[in-house]
Amino acid sequence: MTARAVVTGVGVVAPSGVGADAHWATVLAGTRRTGPITLFDPAGYPTRIGGEVPDFDPTRYADSRQLVQTDRWTHLGFAATRMALADAGLPEQAPDPYDWAVTLASSSGGNLFGQRELQRLWGGATRTVGAYQSIAWFYAASVGQLSIRHQFKGPCGVLDAESAGGLDSLAHAVRTIRRGTPVVIAGATECPLSPYALACQLRSGLLSDVADPERAYRPFDVAAAGYVPAEGGAVFVVEELGHALARGARIYGEVTGWAATHDAAPTEPDVEPDPTHYARALRLALDRAGVRPHDVDVVFPDALGVPAHDRAEAAALRSVFGHRPPPVTTQKPLTGRAHQGGSAVDVATALLAFRHDLLPASAGPEQPAEGCELDFLREPRRPRTRVVLIGARGFDGFNSALVLRGAAPPPTP
Repeated sequence: MTARAVVTGVGVVAPSGVGADAHWATVLAGTRRTGPITLFDPAGYPTRIGGEVPDFDPTRYADSRQLVQTDRWTHLGFAATRMALADAGLPEQAPDPYDWAVTLASSSGGNLFGQRELQRLWGGATRTVGAYQSIAWFYAASVGQLSIRHQFKGPCGVLDAESAGGLDSLAHAVRTIRRGTPVVIAGATECPLSPYALACQLRSGLLSDVADPERAYRPFDVAAAGYVPAEGGAVFVVEELGHALARGARIYGEVTGWAATHDAAPTEPDVEPDPTHYARALRLALDRAGVRPHDVDVVFPDALGVPAHDRAEAAALRSVFGHRPPPVTTQKPLTGRAHQGGSAVDVATALLAFRHDLLPASAGPEQPAEGCELDFLREPRRPRTRVVLIGARGFDGFNSALVLRGAAPPPTP
């Protein structure tokens, strides 16, 4: 019998707040958390707006040795993992290390750490870098550090598919559970806010240069002008269903379907991508979950905020669902786009919607652009089928989709 994988713990560290409760409050209030970049001086860059995690104190989640050895992106991962384990009611040290695994997604690695060390190399008097430069920037650093810290010695790995990877990590967690590992830590965090990281993103031509934080990131809107970069993400405890039931764990929902495809084409800001392969990923995820299109409660889209790409995403949804797709909701305008971490935050929002028995309203668009006329959820409402479809597109052709089925809502007091 095929093992079933459920989510029992959620940890969120995002511009919307530290902790799942803070994130959910921001989502319900529809409060934008983007603003001027403060992690470095962005003067001279056309993009100076970003999404930063507010009041984040890494010393609460890492000791002095770990702080020296690792980047802020890994500190965010430490925090989200600790919160997810606590939420799931699991200890911080794996009782049986080989029964626990960790698989996270990452696309840009330790940007701030690498920036500092490279500046020492090329601008400092010593012309040297610290010993930890060799491991702190590496995109697998967070997985390695978490494996050591929490004794996750099962099958561990890292996925690199830009924004699509946050969904791929959960799909990989389900495969790992079906191969016999009962507990897998999945998700993603990012910190792409450094001079070098921002310069790399600017090269893509997809960033917004609008100076007003309230109007800088507006996916599917007539005023869409690109995305706002952000840090943060979410981490989850994914368990084999029997393992979760045996210990009386609270279950948020089940991962029932997933798919990944590739466009085999570069991402261009003014070239509308072919929606065929993205639509195929969405359709495959639904088929593998055994879900008919009209049974989907709500869709969380990729929502890049670049007009040509928004039109293509809307076309993909119409291809899958016909001319009357289910309601669509996105909270990315509130936080910015955190690449792999952003799609993981979408998963967290969907799971919290199951927990609170409430689908959150979409943060825009105010006026849908031509070709983007979807059924955006304008007011929160109770779920009908408790089935959610989440889509994500990574730069240069990555497409992923994930289907979640919510557990029964908690009893009303």
